[in-house]
Amino acid sequence: MSLLSNLSIVLAALLIEAAIGYPAPVQRAVRHPVVWIGALIDRLDVRFNRASLPESRRRLNGVGALCVLLAAAVVPALIVQASLFAVLPWAAAALLSGIAASSLIAQRSLWRHVAAVAEGLETEGLAGGRKAVAHIVGRNPDSLDEAGVARAAIESLAENFSDGIVAPALWCAVAGLPGIAAYKAVNTADSMIGHRTERHRAFGWAAARFDDLVNLPASRLSAVWITLAALVAGEDAAGAWRAARRDARRHRSPNAGWPEAAIAGALGLRLAGPRIYGPTRVDDAWMGDGRAEATAADIRRALRVYRAACGVQIGALALVAGVVMVAVRGVL
Repeated sequence: MSLLSNLSIVLAALLIEAAIGYPAPVQRAVRHPVVWIGALIDRLDVRFNRASLPESRRRLNGVGALCVLLAAAVVPALIVQASLFAVLPWAAAALLSGIAASSLIAQRSLWRHVAAVAEGLETEGLAGGRKAVAHIVGRNPDSLDEAGVARAAIESLAENFSDGIVAPALWCAVAGLPGIAAYKAVNTADSMIGHRTERHRAFGWAAARFDDLVNLPASRLSAVWITLAALVAGEDAAGAWRAARRDARRHRSPNAGWPEAAIAGALGLRLAGPRIYGPTRVDDAWMGDGRAEATAADIRRALRVYRAACGVQIGALALVAGVVMVAVRGVL
C-alpha cells in the first residue's frame, strides 16, 4: 500500500472514532477486537506457559506465542485491506479500512474514563474518585488521597494517549490496517502477560520487550503533540518540553515518562513519584517540578490539553497527507 493510502486510512479512523467511538450495538453483536486478541493470548498462555516447564522453555514459548499472535492479527488485516482496495474505488476502500482501524483507537473511551474520575471527585469526593480511577490504573486506589487520585488519572491520560492513540495512529500511517492490528496485538499482549510476576516473567518477556520497542517513537512524538497542545490550550508549552527533556529518562518505563513529564510540565504539576501497585511500593522518579497536590480541576485542564493534542495529531497527519499528495501529483 502507498503512504498516501495509509495516511488516508488513519485520518479516517481518527475522525470516525472521535465522532462515534466504538458503537455499543456493534460491541454487543461482535464484541471488540481487543477481546478477540485477548482470548487468543489467554489460550496461548494456558497452552505454552505451564508451570512445569523450565524458565528457558517458557521464554522461548513466549517468543513463539508472540509470533503466532502477530500472524493472527496481521494476516486477516492484510487480506481485508488488499481486498477492499482491489474491488472498490480508492476513496471507498480507504474509508472502509478506516472504519475497521477506528476500532483499534481509543480517543473517546479514554476521555470518558478520565472525565469520570474528575466527576467522581467533584460529586462524591474521595470515594467517588477512587471508584472511578480503579477502572484505569493498576495501583491500589485505597492507598490514594484526593491528590493521588487526580495525579493517577492524569498520568493514565498521558500514558494512554501515547499507547492508545499516538502509537496506533503512527503504525497505521506506516503500514495501514496490518500495522495498527499488529501494534494492538503487541500492546494487548504486554498488558496481559508482560508483567514481572513469577508466572509471566519468562513467558511475557518477548511481548514486554517488543512493546517497549514499538512504543518508543510514539512516546517521543506524544510529548511533541502535548507540547504543541499546551500552546493551543493556553498552558505552559515551554514547561512541557523542558520537563519532557529533563525528566522522561528517569522514569522506570523507557516510554511512559515522555508523555507524563510533558503533561506535568504543561500543567505545572509533579506526576509519577512513589506509588503502590497491589502490595508493592514502587519508588519512581517525579515527572515535573510543580505542585503534587493535583485536583479535579487539574484533571479537567489535562483533558483540555488531551483534546487539543488529538487535534494536533490529526492536523499534522492531514498536513503530511497533503504534502504527499502534492508530491505524487508533481511526479505524475
